[in-house]
Amino acid sequence: MGEYLDLIWTFIRIGASTFGGGYAMIPVLDRELIRGKGWITMEEVMDYYTIAQVTPGIIAVNVSTFVGYKRKGLLGGLLATLGLILPGVTLVTVVSLFISRFAEYPLVQRVFAGIRVAVGALILDAAIKLIRGLFKNGKSVVLFAAAFALSALFTVSPVYIILGAGLLGWLLFRPPAAAGPKGGAP
Repeated sequence: MGEYLDLIWTFIRIGASTFGGGYAMIPVLDRELIRGKGWITMEEVMDYYTIAQVTPGIIAVNVSTFVGYKRKGLLGGLLATLGLILPGVTLVTVVSLFISRFAEYPLVQRVFAGIRVAVGALILDAAIKLIRGLFKNGKSVVLFAAAFALSALFTVSPVYIILGAGLLGWLLFRPPAAAGPKGGAP
């Protein structure tokens, strides 16, 4: 029972301290789950983000579900997801009650402007951490550069980029074909 409480409480803390979406969550995951608890590795985080990119739903929620499931199965996945979304749902509910009355105040606008800048910094930090873990060899660099160019310069749909990268990944990163039988002719 204690492990389930630890799991949900950990994700409540993550949900309460993560602003700016899924990528802004990476530094918090690093602090809480990788260095703090030792539950996952950065490579696993990257794998979870990869899967979360191609599955429906919010990246942060998908990642929390994957981590919870890894720790404690189906119930763990449900509790981690609930823990992650509970602070946000509570905050959005409270803010929605008052936002129309406060959004026009210059003080609130300045606060939001500052938060946007901080969230941008968190997303940049997350991107740098993700990129650092990606470049294991020259093939990774070329695939990254191609995907970036297609997205930034040619505005190709992310769906096509992900599908193409998956196909190229399968081709480029598969193990070499096994050699024929040793010691004789086939």
